[in-house]
Amino acid sequence: MATATAPKIVFYTNHGCPYAHRADITLRELDLPYEEVLIDLDSPRPQWYLNINPRGLVPAMKFTLPGSVDQEQIITESGVVAQFLCDAFPSHLLPATTSPADALTRARIAFFHQTWTDKVSPAQMAILRAATEEEREAKSKEMVQILKKEIEPLLSDAAPFFGGSAELTFAEVMCAPFVMRLLAMAEDGELVPQALKTEMEKLPNVGRWTKAILGHEKANRVFEKKKFNEAVKSKLDKIRGVKM
Repeated sequence: MATATAPKIVFYTNHGCPYAHRADITLRELDLPYEEVLIDLDSPRPQWYLNINPRGLVPAMKFTLPGSVDQEQIITESGVVAQFLCDAFPSHLLPATTSPADALTRARIAFFHQTWTDKVSPAQMAILRAATEEEREAKSKEMVQILKKEIEPLLSDAAPFFGGSAELTFAEVMCAPFVMRLLAMAEDGELVPQALKTEMEKLPNVGRWTKAILGHEKANRVFEKKKFNEAVKSKLDKIRGVKM
């Protein structure tokens, strides 16, 4: 998006982090200029970064906008960063609240994201925690039923994105990084049964929506499936006490 005065943004991120991925998608969809600084999450954070974000997490963002936010501000946490950017620069992602209709759109997006977080994310974690292939298959089937019950109806008007939008919305900003990673694990088949992807594709609305997400160039810019799967396997092996 074009702005009369461009903000100055320094974006601290890691391309492997799904949370930072939310902010990356937002910045690119809003077409905002920014400087990217990559943070290594596999090493102790340097003091200079802890001075920016004492929690040591990504994303973090330094933000100034001449004539409006003249003093540099630091914003952290993925949902907060993405929400701030969408509120500061209203767009197709999230409308400004100028009418009850706009407020309703925002409420529906918030409900969708909350439903994904409360219902789908725990089901995904249950698959990853499963100790046997049989248990993974069972948890995968449970997840498909959750998607069918909770998510499929909310995507009834997706075109192909949430709420009848032809472009990404804030619903995709918040959920797409996790959709990509779930499907990447299912394609690999070792961590998540391949049947999960097949069954998700059979759900008309969910299937259409996930296909659109996977085909969106900006949303997928920083995601590397192979690298992600290798990293997850390594972490799970360490948790299970398996020597690499």
